[in-house]
Amino acid sequence: MNRLFRFLFRKVRGVRVYALVGRSGTGKSHHSKLVAKKFKINLIIDDGLLIKGDRLIAGKSAKEDPNFLAAVRTAVFDEEDHRREVVDVLNREKYKRIMIIGTSEKMVNKIALRLGLPEISRYIHIEEVASQEEIDTAMRVRYTEGKHVIPVPPIEITRNYPQIVYDSMKVFFRTGRIIRHRQSFEKTIVRPEFSRPDKENVSEVTLMQMVKHCIDEYDKVIKVKKVKSKEEKGEYSIYVTLQVPVRHYIGQTMSELQDYIAECIEKYGGLLVSKVSIEIEEWG
Repeated sequence: MNRLFRFLFRKVRGVRVYALVGRSGTGKSHHSKLVAKKFKINLIIDDGLLIKGDRLIAGKSAKEDPNFLAAVRTAVFDEEDHRREVVDVLNREKYKRIMIIGTSEKMVNKIALRLGLPEISRYIHIEEVASQEEIDTAMRVRYTEGKHVIPVPPIEITRNYPQIVYDSMKVFFRTGRIIRHRQSFEKTIVRPEFSRPDKENVSEVTLMQMVKHCIDEYDKVIKVKKVKSKEEKGEYSIYVTLQVPVRHYIGQTMSELQDYIAECIEKYGGLLVSKVSIEIEEWG
């Protein structure tokens, strides 16, 4: 069954794709089960995993990967064996609604395309389901303690990834903007290797690798010439010089590109980015 046929099969079958979008550390995985219940979503894709109810049914977790580049590749299903495993399970599962969790609309659209899913029909931004106070608290925990959430009970994570399990919690949600009743769900707190808060300041060589990977995913024609950074109180200002061919059209605005680089580095580099400045040099 080729990719186009799978796509059309799911389209005819009436599969609807949702996306939960927000910056790294804002509590997307934390709130995902509540969103899934609200919209009667059967399956969740989160950081390389395919989740059904309280079970991991396919994939592998990006939170197990030891470094930034490996985590990025896992999260967007860059490895063929990983992608094929998840696609095969999706083909066998009976479902009507699936949700992809990601840091940007670009990221979730890329995942949907790679897994042969129909176009995303609804984007839900984290601000719709979480208060600003909840978002601020989630970000503080992420960048001071390096803790992440996987939205399944700890027994499921311990069976597959015991080395990253940190703690568990049962979460009670209050009424929100689109959620109208109180719910509770059990989740697992993990501390990935790539998000350790006690690691030394990132080197500029490593930062260059991060930015190059982000830009290559964004637009393969654009080249990274130079990357510099300045760290102050745990936050990074990043200065990037890009080389762009004359008359090459960059598909999105400069502010969108800045946001994309920041989101990429925050999520998989474990760094809190205060700003990204971009300088463009034309060539050719």
